[in-house]
Amino acid sequence: MVTADDVRRVGLALPRAYEFHTGGRAKLKVRQIVFVGFSKDETLMGFGYPKDARDGLIESDPETFFLPPARDLRYQWVCARLDRLDPVEMRELVIDAWRMCTPKMLHDLPELDPPAAQAWAAVDAGEWDELQALLHPYLHFTDGAVALRGRTNVMTHLRSHPTPKPPTAVEVRDGQLYRWTR
Repeated sequence: MVTADDVRRVGLALPRAYEFHTGGRAKLKVRQIVFVGFSKDETLMGFGYPKDARDGLIESDPETFFLPPARDLRYQWVCARLDRLDPVEMRELVIDAWRMCTPKMLHDLPELDPPAAQAWAAVDAGEWDELQALLHPYLHFTDGAVALRGRTNVMTHLRSHPTPKPPTAVEVRDGQLYRWTR
């Protein structure tokens, strides 16, 4: 059984995602776009989903999935009963909803080994202390023609250059990024 807190853990681990409360309801957003919303009692979840595919999703399991209220049918949105979702399905739905409101360059981050998404999000937000803890001291960093070794050199480079595109491949050692390749 999935809870709203399980959804939050998945959603808030994604780059640029944050939680917002309005009208007694919690929502997960990227910038001003909601990709997940909860009912007041947090037993139901609405999420971004392509309009042209939502009827098929609902027909596949009408006990779990249903249309939003009529006023929200114009949006790319579907609703689900949280207690009927399994964790793997919930993760896929939340990540796909997040992908609908983020640049394509970020879409592969959730599939990379942790802490790749968290490290890129720290770079994007300029949270250097958080980033330092995620990078291995002997980090190998390759971004196009730029090839650097060592956490200190990489941190100096990242602070003085625009945010790099996310890595396409990573290697993790001791829970830290040892290799960042783009």
